[in-house]
Amino acid sequence: MYAIIDVETTGGKFNEEAITEIAIFRYENFEIKDRFISLVKPDRKIQPYVSKLTGIRENMLSNSPKFYEIAKQIIEITSDCIIVAHNAEFDYRMLKTEFKRLGYNFKRKSLCTVKLSKNLIPNLKSYKLGNLVKELGIPISNRHRAFGDATATLKLFELLIQKDKKKLIINSLVDKSNKKNIKSKFIKIIDYCSTETGVYYIYDKTSIIYIGKSKNIKRRITNHLTSKDSKSSKIQRNIERIVFEETGSEIIALLKEDQEIKENQPKLNYKNKLLHFPIGLRLIIDSNGYYRIKTEQILSFEKYLYVFKSKADAIKKLRFWIKKYNLCENLTSINNDKKICSKYHLKSCNGACLMKENKTEYNQRINILIDDLKFKHDTFIMIDKGRNLNEKSFVYVKNHEIKGYGYYELNHQIKSVRNIKQRLVEIDHNSDAYSILHSYIKTNKHKHIIEL
Repeated sequence: MYAIIDVETTGGKFNEEAITEIAIFRYENFEIKDRFISLVKPDRKIQPYVSKLTGIRENMLSNSPKFYEIAKQIIEITSDCIIVAHNAEFDYRMLKTEFKRLGYNFKRKSLCTVKLSKNLIPNLKSYKLGNLVKELGIPISNRHRAFGDATATLKLFELLIQKDKKKLIINSLVDKSNKKNIKSKFIKIIDYCSTETGVYYIYDKTSIIYIGKSKNIKRRITNHLTSKDSKSSKIQRNIERIVFEETGSEIIALLKEDQEIKENQPKLNYKNKLLHFPIGLRLIIDSNGYYRIKTEQILSFEKYLYVFKSKADAIKKLRFWIKKYNLCENLTSINNDKKICSKYHLKSCNGACLMKENKTEYNQRINILIDDLKFKHDTFIMIDKGRNLNEKSFVYVKNHEIKGYGYYELNHQIKSVRNIKQRLVEIDHNSDAYSILHSYIKTNKHKHIIEL
């Protein structure tokens, strides 16, 4: 749980300032759970330059509550929360200062979106809130007022969480405490989980041990914590905490899961650490000039027509292609080691195995197969569901390579490359990601595609 905070102050000497306005959003799993916004009547003068910057003048605060009158509400809305602010050192210090004047020790963990942005989005010209959100295409209004700046900080924090592929934010805040009552702990974890589509992260005392995705996170976690298979048993013995991110879109959950398993290498994700699809079908040219399709374990330096989870899946697809494109079995990995393929006598092979069919004609059918396996467009964005009704998600593909994914609000345009890159969470293009996206588009699960 996070408390996104912004405060405006009177200005003045260090530790002599006072809060004039505060906005707090209690935030969890991409949802605002509660909010508190208030002007505050300080016990000192507002500096003229501050009034000019914020528009807050002393006569505006005459009927506003003093800090001690709202202190209890601030404590309650931030309880069990990590304070998140842009330049958290200032906002958090101001809260602690105001509470110290009341004789109360206000203490919370904190995160600074300036530091996070420098880490996750390096090499920008400026990390001031106004410049940063403009560069990233995040809408902002009421600049230098608590509500406007807190809203922009919240949107920025959401984007940083998406870009945090190595889970630096979450890892720095893992609760290392050990719960005694196992059954009640499982119930609490299950109750905490969302029923939406997304990616979840299972932790032991110190690190992520398993990453998964599901259309219903609660149902999947319930399965992990009640099943008796080997993997579930290990999860049950080691689980201390779960964190999840709703994605709205199934394809983003699939791509995000694949990328972050490779990034974080969780010890219980046995199969997916290196390649989700370890078997590939590769095209080679034999000494007679005919295209051949070879089944093999994926090699990082080779390119493949398609990739599969098992050799059996690859052979099944190969048989389908042989029938659909009228190919010769002997020019594939199904070769029966005989001079003539089994399909020749059935007249479903034109004799490429005997070099009776012209190699150009045969290879042309292979080229049709290759074209069918490509994305329909070279460069495009695929639009899909967002995390709420006012949002859409997108996956960006450039020259047949997947560049990443992101989200945009419905009242903003996303069709220009500049706008896309501002919102983009980059992922590595590889055979796994390509196969995941290609299959998703082929089955028409997406909303629509925009060619660029």
